[in-house]
Amino acid sequence: MIGIIGAGAFGGALAITLGTKQPVTLWGRGMSGRQIARLPGAELPPFVTVAKDLADIAKAEVILLALPAQALGGFLAEHSALLNGRQLVACCKGVDISSGLGPTGVILHHCPASKAAILTGPSFARDIAKGLPTALTLACADDAAGKSLQHTLSTEVLRLYRSTDVIGAEFGGALKNVIAIAAGVVMGAGLGESARAALMTRGFAEMQRLALHFGARAETLGGLSGLGDLVLTCTSAQSRNFRFGAAIGASQPYDPSQTVEGVATAQAVSNLAKKYDVEMPITAMVAALTQQKITTAKAISALMSRPLKQE
Repeated sequence: MIGIIGAGAFGGALAITLGTKQPVTLWGRGMSGRQIARLPGAELPPFVTVAKDLADIAKAEVILLALPAQALGGFLAEHSALLNGRQLVACCKGVDISSGLGPTGVILHHCPASKAAILTGPSFARDIAKGLPTALTLACADDAAGKSLQHTLSTEVLRLYRSTDVIGAEFGGALKNVIAIAAGVVMGAGLGESARAALMTRGFAEMQRLALHFGARAETLGGLSGLGDLVLTCTSAQSRNFRFGAAIGASQPYDPSQTVEGVATAQAVSNLAKKYDVEMPITAMVAALTQQKITTAKAISALMSRPLKQE
């Protein structure tokens, strides 16, 4: 049995696709019935059980943590006694703003006896819930555990590629959210497709720069969890990070009930970049913009007036 904690759009979508081939238990705060609030019209298949008590999840062989990155640490701190020692898979993208850790680092900090992995890559919950073909990266430092998870979590329409480069997979998924906000700003401000392409390219260079500094492999950043996810989130209005950036660029309000992972990640990563002297101008501007320390016009001017250099 697979357990899923978090009944938002992504947790619900995973329950729908995984529940087509094996028993799944889904738990979410305040969830009732078999409808997923964030996925209008989607219904859970018969193999999925909606748990009334979180303790029911502890019976699962594998537990997916479909929680926002900034909520993961607090949840694990509260429930570590129940989850420690279990096989835990993070299904979020971000860098914890209080600790600077990625999702698997947060898991191991609170549940040191657990085997930690991360499921990441280019995906929209609606596509997964509809049964549309999707390919993701499953990163686990323990390759044997990763291979087992790969077979357990793959379905006819959800194809998982295995990696032991957890650092690369985590940074790819986290940093692309920051660049997606910047891409949204570009389009919201009416700067055009050429500017977006340039922004994505230079943003990808930043992603590589920081990830490689921490020991990631370049090929991981060039794969699904890096470049693949960057392309998706920088070019589609389905991306909450892109929509948020577009609202900033157009000086329009944004729905505060929507989780935008890139906001906190921009601040966390900007702090890391300063600490380790890694040049990340786009990330720094996104952090300043989202904290309202700089205007869109000044952010664009600052980036365009940087010294000319060799690519």
